[in-house]
Amino acid sequence: MKTFPMFLQMAGRNVVIVGGGEQAAEKARLILKTEARLVLVASDLDAELGALVSAGRATQVETLSVDVFRGAALVFVATGCVGLDYAAHALAKEAGVVVNVVDRPALCDATTPSIVDRDPVVIAISTEGTAPVLARQIRAKMETLLEPDLGALAALAGRLRPEVGHIIPQRERRFFWDWVFNGPPRQAMARGAFREAAALVKCTLMAGGTGAVQGSIALVGAGRGAADLLTLRALRLLQEADVIYYDRLVDPAVLELARRDAKRMCMGWPLTEAPRAGC
Repeated sequence: MKTFPMFLQMAGRNVVIVGGGEQAAEKARLILKTEARLVLVASDLDAELGALVSAGRATQVETLSVDVFRGAALVFVATGCVGLDYAAHALAKEAGVVVNVVDRPALCDATTPSIVDRDPVVIAISTEGTAPVLARQIRAKMETLLEPDLGALAALAGRLRPEVGHIIPQRERRFFWDWVFNGPPRQAMARGAFREAAALVKCTLMAGGTGAVQGSIALVGAGRGAADLLTLRALRLLQEADVIYYDRLVDPAVLELARRDAKRMCMGWPLTEAPRAGC
């Protein structure tokens, strides 16, 4: 990867957009989905941006200076003017902030991904600026895979997490959450029945969980096969496993599909060969 994906905390922080036209408005629409404070740097704003200022949802600054950028979480430069773009970029870098200059990749510290928004579930898709059309196609596919109200179920889980930690023993919690997101509550949410889903989660929680947890062992054939040849069931098992035993024949890309916190144990190799690093 040439870039590293990361989500920024935006609540109460400034996001500065330099420009007053349609390109600036596109970035403003994106940032308005967050809890950041929007600062527009331009002497003239189009009607949409002007309305944001009039409604108190953004602040207008007419003079470009390094002080405008200090402490900003993120800066977008979208003037459409080559000279002004470079000048704004130089001032923003002097202030030590992360900058994205629209349509000028060489001046970008960060790029804007295609976003699937199921707040608080957010998926960002990037091709590192190489193929924006492909990123949009992937986004369209993801939109069809995730229920529109999935974020509401995730938000409910967030509100109940402290109570789950108090009621359900630690070793059983992941099984409880698996039941929430793979079982009847998720199925009810997919039908648009949020009240039913919430009632199922709360009643099961008050009952102490989903019942006794029994461990299991699964055998997944990987051999020398490529990671993209795994079945969907094999992928699910890898992502659910607490401990993974594997040998040196397994493609490292297969292990990359497992949970990051799963314990990995390399087992066995021919006696005539020395083990690989990590085995």
